[in-house]
Amino acid sequence: MLSEQTIATIKSTVPVLEIHGTTITKRFYQMMFEAHPKLLNIFNHANQKQGRQQGALANAVYAAAQHIDRLEEILPVVRQIAHKHRSLGIKPGHYPIVGKYLLAAIKDVLGDAATDEIINAWAEAYGVIANVFIDVEAEMYKEAEQQQGGWSDFKSFVVQKKVKESEQIMSFYLVPQDGQLLPTFEPGQYISLKMEIPGEHNTHIRQYSLSDAPGQPHYRISVKREDAIESRPAGKVSVYLHEQVQEGDVLQVSAPAGDFTLDRADHRPVVLISGGVGLTPMVSMLASLVKSDPDRPVTFVHAAVNGDNHALRNEVEMLVAAHTLATVRWCYSSPTEQDRLAQAFHKEGRLDLPWLQSVIPDWNAQYYFCGPEAFMQSVYALLKEWNIPVSDIHYEFFGPASAWEAEAQ
Repeated sequence: MLSEQTIATIKSTVPVLEIHGTTITKRFYQMMFEAHPKLLNIFNHANQKQGRQQGALANAVYAAAQHIDRLEEILPVVRQIAHKHRSLGIKPGHYPIVGKYLLAAIKDVLGDAATDEIINAWAEAYGVIANVFIDVEAEMYKEAEQQQGGWSDFKSFVVQKKVKESEQIMSFYLVPQDGQLLPTFEPGQYISLKMEIPGEHNTHIRQYSLSDAPGQPHYRISVKREDAIESRPAGKVSVYLHEQVQEGDVLQVSAPAGDFTLDRADHRPVVLISGGVGLTPMVSMLASLVKSDPDRPVTFVHAAVNGDNHALRNEVEMLVAAHTLATVRWCYSSPTEQDRLAQAFHKEGRLDLPWLQSVIPDWNAQYYFCGPEAFMQSVYALLKEWNIPVSDIHYEFFGPASAWEAEAQ
């Protein structure tokens, strides 16, 4: 429990964090990595270079300051972050390091304005928040390890099969090298791959949704190749997976994690909306609904550039055909001439509210969506415009939380 004085002091820093938050977190990462370069084996370098990790941490610190007297209100966000920490291998020993350099960065950026009273209050508050994360993550490690076939940290998997799904997306079928049974997972969850790429000084960890139903003798991920676009460099891990990783190779894999999962207690209709490679968790959810919930209506909506970029189409259509209450709709932003001749899509252009309302038979449903950030911003805005309750809106975004996500919470 924090003292009233500490709570008041933390709350007094909220306006300062709103202005200087990102500057503080940029300085924090700089100082921490200089002192502990091995931590670069955990953090996503691309997110660091693009400033996304710094912005995400600034949002998290700001939210903690705002809710310091009612931390229970941010527990859902804590659990979401804790899932990612567990999949990355974050351990209790990392938290004192983070705390040390976060406080040092606050002092460094704010100078004399960061009085001893403010620094001491933040040290006390950070200790409380860190303990919450440590406790939640300890339980997650325990759950991951104790289930049948489970493990903690990373385990060796063999690439059993590699399948090209579209011009940009490749599926990898992964099986345990030790031949043990695979633990189950919740549709919508992800795994982390820890990659050692020749020529790279650090390891790289990336998270990928499981794109098949639970209960298979393999885990499947479907990875989009991220090529260089203008100032954005190519994705080191995705390009390496596509170009270099072959069947029979061994990869280091975390146990499944994530809280973007189907609400099985709610039997209302389900609406699955995806863009690009964001369809991967949706395919897992659809496959699970076909197997376990044939009486629950499902609407599957997917947006792609065109048929050349549309992965797993045949698989989705087969799943929909096996579920009497499921429908599917395709939206292509730039269909090819062949797409037009084949009448391969239901809508041309971008998703819009009138069209969504026309293809979703019952608005009183649970909505799940995933895709590129701009796509997700658009879908979230459309659902809010439709007055869909926030409690019925669920999404997964890979990468640090953005401003719109903070607002959504």
